[in-house]
Amino acid sequence: MSKSNAPTVGKYRALFSRYLKPHWRATLLLTILLVVSILLKLVNPIILGLIIDLVAGGNTGDILMRYALLFLVIALTSEAIGIVQSYISANLGLLTTNRLRADLALHCLTLDMDFHKQRTPGEMIERVDGDVGKLANFFSLFLVELLGNLLLALGILVVLFFIDWRVGLVLSLFMLGIFLAMARLRNVAVPHWEKARQADAELYGLLEERLSGTEDVRANGGVPYVMRRFYQVSRPVLRTWIKASAYGVSSFGILMVIFGLGWVASLAVGAYLNLLGQISLGTVFVIFRYAQLLRNPIEAIQRQLQDLQQAGASVVRIYDLLDMQSRLVDAGQTLLPSGRAYSVQFDQVSFGYQADPSTPDAQPDMVLRQIDLSLPPEAVLGLLGRTGSGKTTLIRLLARLYDPTQGVIRLEGKPLPELSLAGLRQGVGVVTQEIQLFDASLRDNLTLFDPSISDERILQALEMLGLGGWYRGLPQGLEAKIQPNSGAAGAAAGLSAGEAQLLAFVRVFLRDPGLVILDEASSRLDPATERRLEKAIDQLLRGRTAIIIAHRLDTVQRADTIMILDDGRQIEFGTREALIQDASSHYSRLLKTGLQEALV
Repeated sequence: MSKSNAPTVGKYRALFSRYLKPHWRATLLLTILLVVSILLKLVNPIILGLIIDLVAGGNTGDILMRYALLFLVIALTSEAIGIVQSYISANLGLLTTNRLRADLALHCLTLDMDFHKQRTPGEMIERVDGDVGKLANFFSLFLVELLGNLLLALGILVVLFFIDWRVGLVLSLFMLGIFLAMARLRNVAVPHWEKARQADAELYGLLEERLSGTEDVRANGGVPYVMRRFYQVSRPVLRTWIKASAYGVSSFGILMVIFGLGWVASLAVGAYLNLLGQISLGTVFVIFRYAQLLRNPIEAIQRQLQDLQQAGASVVRIYDLLDMQSRLVDAGQTLLPSGRAYSVQFDQVSFGYQADPSTPDAQPDMVLRQIDLSLPPEAVLGLLGRTGSGKTTLIRLLARLYDPTQGVIRLEGKPLPELSLAGLRQGVGVVTQEIQLFDASLRDNLTLFDPSISDERILQALEMLGLGGWYRGLPQGLEAKIQPNSGAAGAAAGLSAGEAQLLAFVRVFLRDPGLVILDEASSRLDPATERRLEKAIDQLLRGRTAIIIAHRLDTVQRADTIMILDDGRQIEFGTREALIQDASSHYSRLLKTGLQEALV
């Protein structure tokens, strides 16, 4: 990790201000408890010294019992405070890190598709959850324990100076050496922990990708390859964690050697003063106990600094993620009108995917070239072309998952960048061949967790799109459990492939968009199942502008306009009837040869 990428004080301060400041009451209570705990720890050795002197002097009366009882009460109170501290700090750590996780998750959802194409879901889980998890102690205890243990160490030294300046001076010199060493070793392990976190992310990415494809891996004999890749990716995890831990432990060992020398020196001075008769045996024990007690704040501070090194690596990675900005700027304020179909225009639109996002000056790989298109409201466009001709890219541009490299796309006469992204996504409904289901109730799967949509409206949509009979067979109704990614019949609610596709239509229907896009929505269904969808498609497209990407002739017969793409270029555009009558048109030839066979 370069010096410029090291976590700065400003970055730590910004995190504290944003995520810890709202919980200042809990932080203040934690600080008060820590100060009280420090005072109790300073008092108890003195009481023990008094007890030893009383016993050495032959006093075994009531005063000895009172001192012993006081020592016991202080010890129990200190333990009780420690329990309360642990509860408050754990709660504080969860509150702050959960808010940071939410912010990171929202930030990732706003990043453009280029970002997500470069990273696996497993890697992003590790970035959003794993890195943030390392900051729980940083938020809850770091400042409080660091300042508290510094105060405890200072208080011990003050008491030792009060007992005898020579003992206090010896331990103060060694403490100074320890803190100087801490300052030098503070960030020594940070770059190694950063590498360890990245190795973890790559391992999680591999596991997510391979486990999600378990069926294909096993069916095609890919288990040995997957295990070999697992071992290959696991080795760097082991190496980086050993190296990072070694750097952290070595710095701790150096500090403990320095402290051990100081401990021996303080005991030697205390024993010498006792031999001279300048201090009592009880005072020697107090010095011995304080020297032991001084190790606790040193170990705690060192532990906090070790946690800080791991947190520092996570802070760097978190800020790297937060610094990534989407190329899609959501600066538009215009909202699309609701309850009506939209006009669509493409003016000389070209688009190319960035070959390498890290080099923005590199020439993009063009997949669409100079597309011109004009659709009036309620028009239905059939979009045809071979695989790789640019059909899916065109609808991604309409949903503004990308911005055109050149040209302008308009809805209702408004360029897409002038529209609010949230309003645009509400006004454009997309149904793809891949149906994403969630591990949630039927209601949540249909509304995408929008509680404002009433049950009556959901039931009306189910009836209208041909799912009323299926719904009435569910004992739990809208609370029926749906399993994620249930393809043919993997849902607890008993979904077939066609019914899963119909659920996607219901989702779009409930949003009431002005533009509906069907991206080969029935390409994986058999003809019999596809015919079941015809009524639903008619209902979905009624009163709306639509773009249909299809491989089957039946699906585009409802289109009144046809566009054919080839290698990213628009090679034909016109009304379906006119193209049918033109024997030289590409569409007419497709009808003669068989649409599906010609386009595959």
